Amino acid sequence: MTTIAVTGASGFCGSHVAALAAARGADVLCPGRRAGPVGRHVPWDAASHAPDLRGADVVVHCAAAVGDPAPGSPTEAVMRAVNIDGTARLLEAAAGRPVVWVSSSSVYAPGRGRCLIREDHPVRGQLNAYGRTKAAGEALALAAGSVVLRPRAVYGRGDPHLVPRILARVRAGHLFLPGDDVELSLTAVENLADACLAAPGWPPGAYNIADPAPYRRDAAVREVLHAHGVAARIHHLPLPAARGAAVVGEALGRLRPHAEPPLTRYAVDQLAHTVVLDVSRAVGQGWAPSRELRDYTADLAAARGRTGPPSAAPGHTPGD
Repeated sequence: MTTIAVTGASGFCGSHVAALAAARGADVLCPGRRAGPVGRHVPWDAASHAPDLRGADVVVHCAAAVGDPAPGSPTEAVMRAVNIDGTARLLEAAAGRPVVWVSSSSVYAPGRGRCLIREDHPVRGQLNAYGRTKAAGEALALAAGSVVLRPRAVYGRGDPHLVPRILARVRAGHLFLPGDDVELSLTAVENLADACLAAPGWPPGAYNIADPAPYRRDAAVREVLHAHGVAARIHHLPLPAARGAAVVGEALGRLRPHAEPPLTRYAVDQLAHTVVLDVSRAVGQGWAPSRELRDYTADLAAARGRTGPPSAAPGHTPGD
């Protein structure tokens, strides 16, 4: 029986990977600060020491410090300690075991020209600490011969980041989105978990991971709002105004160093420009994404039907 070590199994993505691995018959080790949903917990703080991977045949590295802090925030130091230094410690402890390193499409250069991003798209110019530290961490993983997965905007059951942020920005039935409607790739957490378990057999290198087809931004947001029982009208904030608001938001964020700004340049870039991932390299390895946004919203609608409509929209839930 294969034993899979899943780091960060107490977090959003890692918990899905660990649960799916166990469901498929693997033994699961969960190195991290907290126990995962299944398997044996191995205490590990990525910011301080190497993990104990004894008994593991394969390592899936999901542990990460996440967020979109203001430039210069103390959070950036934490991200460096976990996403870069923690990666170095993990790779040393892996000692030649196959490693699947979960990265992010945030590593790709921002701006235009992302209508169909392949894995050779430039990795530079990241707009926040998360993107910069993930780029540096994945560079270490690639140099060590790992498989690196680059999902975009991961959503699904237990999501503490993407959907809660959208819901928290609805004010009095109105939601302002930067720029005009665009096409965006999204990644169901189930598709990512499936890729994580398939990837140990793939040739080393980077692979984009996303749903079968991109979505129109406004339609996807409306579908999510409706599934959560939130009625809101979407407005388009002109891009220059959105960028200006992001600069102000980041400046104000420096006054509250442990809180994320309400709007950042990274958020504007990710929402206002077409960002579509080409997943043909992963598909060429036999992987096929099977989950779509409509599956997620159907599950939400069914759950709401059982429990009744929510009394209020959920707020933002921090970090992994």
